[in-house]
Amino acid sequence: MVKVKKVKKCLFPAAGYGTRFLPVTKAIPKEMLPILTKPLLQYGVSEAVEADMNIMAVVTGRGKRAIEDHFDTSFELEHQIQGTSKESLLSELKTLKEKCTFSYTRQIEMKGLGHAILSGEVLIGNAPFAVVLADDLCDNEDGEGVLAQMVKLYDKYQCSVVAVEEVPKEETQKYGVIAGTAINDELIRVDDMVEKPKPEDAPSNLAIIGRYILTPDIFDILRKTPPGRGGEIQITDALLKQAEIGKVIAYKFKGKRFDCGSVDGFVEATNYFYNKEK
Repeated sequence: MVKVKKVKKCLFPAAGYGTRFLPVTKAIPKEMLPILTKPLLQYGVSEAVEADMNIMAVVTGRGKRAIEDHFDTSFELEHQIQGTSKESLLSELKTLKEKCTFSYTRQIEMKGLGHAILSGEVLIGNAPFAVVLADDLCDNEDGEGVLAQMVKLYDKYQCSVVAVEEVPKEETQKYGVIAGTAINDELIRVDDMVEKPKPEDAPSNLAIIGRYILTPDIFDILRKTPPGRGGEIQITDALLKQAEIGKVIAYKFKGKRFDCGSVDGFVEATNYFYNKEK
């Protein structure tokens, strides 16, 4: 019997410029923008840990040192607040550091999400892995997080899994959009996938959001994938190759998703978490 590999690694593509948030992202990585007192990336790491992942792989770029510093020890700061009421403010971050290992590599050129994921191969190796786009912030008040939900599906189907949600038809050109055959009310066996189609060309209104579980053969596919829309290497093009042989499942996840790459979504998420923690 072939032993099933568990998903223990999570890849965070974090090399983008964050131009929608200029000028603040000129010096601050967009992944470090805070929702209340925690940066977006920390929410993503917490979601991965909840899904029983403990190896965090981050693809960074120039000007992203704040990410590494955040998940490192700050001896001076921790000494200064030791024994005070402020010490508890770092307790969650300390727990994440104890549970996880963090590794980093740089994406030298910005050639799209597919290229960013391929740049992370050196950190992932031959293993199934999750991908989290930190500016898609997800929360499920009624149960387990989105990645934990998706891991169960990977364990069952042993293929790549993408999280999808319905979007207004006029917004399809912002997303990768899927179509396929329904397995049940929540799952679709994907047979078509288009990157940022015009509304009239979209195969459905089911948009991929920033949560994936990928099988490691995706790296070989990405290496052979030519630049697509925008001259970039698109992960949707590579996933379509897997979908052609029935190896991609789309999942209508349980929970809420906030597009924190936009100002409106960022404000919405801030208000949501503020009210949640009151």
